[in-house]
Amino acid sequence: QVQPVESGGGLVLAGGSQRLSCVASGRTFSYYDVGWFRQAPGKEREFVCAIRWSGGSTTYADSVKGRFTISRDNAKNTVYLQMNSLKPEDTAVYYCAAGRILGTYVGQAPRYDYWGQGTQVTVSS
Repeated sequence: QVQPVESGGGLVLAGGSQRLSCVASGRTFSYYDVGWFRQAPGKEREFVCAIRWSGGSTTYADSVKGRFTISRDNAKNTVYLQMNSLKPEDTAVYYCAAGRILGTYVGQAPRYDYWGQGTQVTVSS
């Protein structure tokens, strides 16, 4: 079992950058696929990006492709989300989730077993 904890959120100006971290307890974190999801006020939770347990494969939502980069350091039990060229519409609570995802379903939130509490990212124009 793992418990993800997000950090790095805050207020940033449009066009700026921010890096989120997801640190998980448990020695088996490196065996899990990890996804980032976000939820804006009044909207449903949406997929942002994901990385396979090995770090060898990443998937991005079209809305963040080319601006966001997900990476992981399994030795540190940490997954990162580097966000560049931020837009006001990126404002949301960002959640880190871990699971063992079969097939190509990394974008589906119910496939993940463990969730963090989220960290707020606010992009001001």
